[in-house]
Amino acid sequence: MTITLLSTAGELHARARGGRRAVVMTMGALHEGHATLIRTARAIAGPDGEVVVTVFVNPLQFGEGEDLDRYPRTLDADVKLAGESGADVVFAPAVDEVYPGGEPQVRITAGPMGERLEGASRPGHFDGMLTVVAKLLHLTRPDVALYGQKDAQQLALIRRMVRDLNFGVEIVGVPTVREEDGLALSSRNRYLSPAERRTALALSGALFAGQDRHAAQEALRARAREVPATRARAEALSAIGESRAAADAHAVATAVPGGPAAVRAAARQVLDEAARLDPPLVLDYLALVDPSDFTEIGDDFTGEAVLAVAARVGTTRLIDNVPLTFGILGAAS
Repeated sequence: MTITLLSTAGELHARARGGRRAVVMTMGALHEGHATLIRTARAIAGPDGEVVVTVFVNPLQFGEGEDLDRYPRTLDADVKLAGESGADVVFAPAVDEVYPGGEPQVRITAGPMGERLEGASRPGHFDGMLTVVAKLLHLTRPDVALYGQKDAQQLALIRRMVRDLNFGVEIVGVPTVREEDGLALSSRNRYLSPAERRTALALSGALFAGQDRHAAQEALRARAREVPATRARAEALSAIGESRAAADAHAVATAVPGGPAAVRAAARQVLDEAARLDPPLVLDYLALVDPSDFTEIGDDFTGEAVLAVAARVGTTRLIDNVPLTFGILGAAS
């Protein structure tokens, strides 16, 4: 597919438009995760539509001491991957094209959700992110914009901004893409040494452990509903191989579905072990939250949730998450 590289909004606006325009916003250093977003955008836009990939390293998203200067810039490779994945245009504006008057005095404020988890660890990050997303939505004028679910809090805030401020655009979340060993794809993975990468696998390992604990508890409850509430019920629960259930099967059978506390404990055990590795994993947060506002869920919670983790390995900070569903019929997503 022939792809066009543009650097100004005027050039983009001058293009003839037929079908839907789908936009994928990136900071460059594209990888297979971005390629999945672009392919999904191509499917949504259809053969008569247009897929635009933005490449812009937004200075407002980087706090003091963060990696703005060393963030990888690989525009030629990005254009090649974008074209191979189905994009029509790469829009790569300069800083003064996005912020023509210098740093903007008027910015989007992320509100209370933007002060939790990533916002608490990176003050001002989400204000900068939402400001540039709002700018790029205006500059690219899409019908639909796609974002990865790996940045779950970012996605939730973008959806909230679009809803609260009446942006006329559809927001689509695309599932996290992982490498073969489970590590979530990220442009920052390239910073990891082989030893650091081995330690970093604890992020996805912890999430999968929490996910597995949730699935096991849901299986217990499903089995419990199939037998009478008698000693036979406890024996049936023990028989399916859940060692913790064997200690007090009736208590497990009558517990809150999915057991958020048990999910957190299973994930934390993996992270605690990784903290003793060389190099160690330094945990920033482990959270099990309601995706509507990113507050921690209680043991009586039902519905969709996000198990999220952030940690540093060496000088590299990584994030990851998995979705879960709690309730009578809940299961790991």
